[in-house]
Amino acid sequence: MLKIGCHLSTKRGFLEMAKETISIKGNTFQYFTRNPRGGAQKKLDIKDIHAYKGYAEEHGIDVLCAYAPYILEPASSDMARKDFTLMVMSEDLARLEEIPGQFYLIRPGSAPGIDGGSAIKNVADVVNKALTPLMSSMVLLDTMAGEGSQIGFTFEQLAKIIDAIDLDDKVGVCMDSSAVWASGYDIASDLDGVLSEFDQLIGLEKLKAVHLNDSKEALGSHVDRHARIGEGTIGFEALSAMTNHPKLSDVAFYLEEPDSDLVVYEHDIARFQKAYTG
Repeated sequence: MLKIGCHLSTKRGFLEMAKETISIKGNTFQYFTRNPRGGAQKKLDIKDIHAYKGYAEEHGIDVLCAYAPYILEPASSDMARKDFTLMVMSEDLARLEEIPGQFYLIRPGSAPGIDGGSAIKNVADVVNKALTPLMSSMVLLDTMAGEGSQIGFTFEQLAKIIDAIDLDDKVGVCMDSSAVWASGYDIASDLDGVLSEFDQLIGLEKLKAVHLNDSKEALGSHVDRHARIGEGTIGFEALSAMTNHPKLSDVAFYLEEPDSDLVVYEHDIARFQKAYTG
């Protein structure tokens, strides 16, 4: 079965997000743990979580992707930024245990003024401090496009980060199709080659999720700007090939289209499911 969903707003709680997911024929969803630009955590609604668990079990939703706010900068050497990043990650990961087994997605971020090796060390250091042996969630490193001083835009960099993490069994990767396209990986013409390189450097067992995004920008542009599915430079056929690739059969796919509502997501999820061969 194709595991597919989209990014949803947490304003209406977990149960409503689950109902929205089922209404658009999805079976997983992604959400922000808090305001994407920062801010305090919203108070947990234990009744909502309990109701969500029953509904999710009944309707086959078995994994969620919790997205950390964009403002986190684990690659930075600025002490205030590092402390804030660690605080948010630690708080988020503790709360995720209310719904065990979630993905926790973080962007490695940017590291102006320092070399790549130092940035990689900084990311690994923050993740090492946030992880605990008993946590059930898995931290996913998001692939970046290489804009400015971003780190984590090559498979080599991601491999080095993971290699420096002590509890590496609790760390994986989310491949953003638009970001890897922007960083120069030709998933449209050479998906097999891209996956082979990922496998050699990181290991495909670490690839847990894919942001299924089309791109407004050219291959290798280092600019990550999403287009509506099928209207960008990657195209529906290439994205559908990802959902159908046998090496990605266990991966969760999340759509993040610009300015999209549930009607758009329902339409595009249906397109991918229709093209899915299993």
